[in-house]
Amino acid sequence: MAGLASGVVLADGEQLVMEIEAELWASSSNPIAQLLGNIAKFCAKICGFKMKSFLVVTDKRVIQVGTQILCWCITAGRQVKYVLPSSVKEIGYNRVATCGAFCPAYYLYYDSFTQRSSFQLKGSDEAGAAKAATAFYNAIARANA
Repeated sequence: MAGLASGVVLADGEQLVMEIEAELWASSSNPIAQLLGNIAKFCAKICGFKMKSFLVVTDKRVIQVGTQILCWCITAGRQVKYVLPSSVKEIGYNRVATCGAFCPAYYLYYDSFTQRSSFQLKGSDEAGAAKAATAFYNAIARANA
């Protein structure tokens, strides 16, 4: 299988359910917030700084990956966290109003015995957030069966 954007290598027989890249620059799906986020991302890239965060869900595990790059090519930090599917207690999404009530931001979250993680979904709407939460839930339910 071709490499994933997160850099995660799947084990033999493991099937990818979803790979979500978190929105780290824009504060919502508002076009103005997206523009400001893209400007901030562009300025950071000119200065040689880049950061990405992914949530990878497979049929056997949940993986969080975060990467920070300095000086255009030096990996300053990389965090890889494996979460046991049996430790996930709750999965869902939150809709947060930004710029009044007109520009919502959607966050996919999961709560486990050791942590609570939340990822802002890129350019998502209510249906996309629900679809991601349902896919995550189904993968965890199958892994725990």
